[in-house]
Amino acid sequence: MKKKITIFFLISVLIGCIFGPTGVQAQSEIKIGVLAKRGAEKAYEQWGPTAKLISEKLSRPAAIVPLKFVEIEPALANRKIHFLIANSGFYASMQEKHNLKVIATMVNRRQNVALEKFGGVIFVRKDSKIKQLKDIRGKQFMCVKYSSFGGGQMAWRLLLENGINPKTDCSRFLEGGTHDNVVMAVKQGKVDVGTVRSDTLERMQAEGKIQMSDFNVINKIDDSFAFVHSTELYPEWPFVACQTADRDMQQKVRKTLMLMKNDHEALRAAKVYKWTYSGDYAAVAECLKVIENAK
Repeated sequence: MKKKITIFFLISVLIGCIFGPTGVQAQSEIKIGVLAKRGAEKAYEQWGPTAKLISEKLSRPAAIVPLKFVEIEPALANRKIHFLIANSGFYASMQEKHNLKVIATMVNRRQNVALEKFGGVIFVRKDSKIKQLKDIRGKQFMCVKYSSFGGGQMAWRLLLENGINPKTDCSRFLEGGTHDNVVMAVKQGKVDVGTVRSDTLERMQAEGKIQMSDFNVINKIDDSFAFVHSTELYPEWPFVACQTADRDMQQKVRKTLMLMKNDHEALRAAKVYKWTYSGDYAAVAECLKVIENAK
């Protein structure tokens, strides 16, 4: 009997050695979901240093979890992530349902100019005959995703308010999946019109992928904003705490974000100027309401 107990104990220890560390690590790891608007590789490149910093400050492993648009709500519902970095529309539409809380709002950077808002860009090829919003009727229109706020819903609202429903008044209303795909589809003449979030065209030009002179921006708003845009401006992306993040974790992560200096490696990689106090997302909710009422 004693021999059996000893063998059982040894087997238990062995199982613990094999599976224990993995389970503990998985449980303690801080998972930061990120809307991978330009693909998983770009998400890791952009937000990996932020996860590294959070890991160092909280003395816990932290990992970036790239998410496609359709993967965000399942990740929240199944409690797979502690934090979420995604567009303002996801927060406004899921705040109550999934008990989300903004702990900081992104301040974008453009030549070291701080920008707390962003907009949508509607654009065509330089040689297109489309010159105004009304010319989009009957044409092929591509957004990033229907659920993309800057790459879909902002432009959708603008068109609705100008008497055009993209889903019924365009010959096709397509999804590109990523911002880069939309830009390249327009450039290659695969679709007539595209929409992406402001700063996409400028960043792709900086990466040598396009020249902005190859495109015309429809309904271009001439103001002091640093990026070209066609729509009104809305609060930038929030850094959201999910219900899986306890108060202590939230406070420590918020402090880590807010105390980063503007030249920090994590901010440079993310192309973010800084993180600031939560913005007012009421305008985002209003935009979503206009679209919902038109369905």
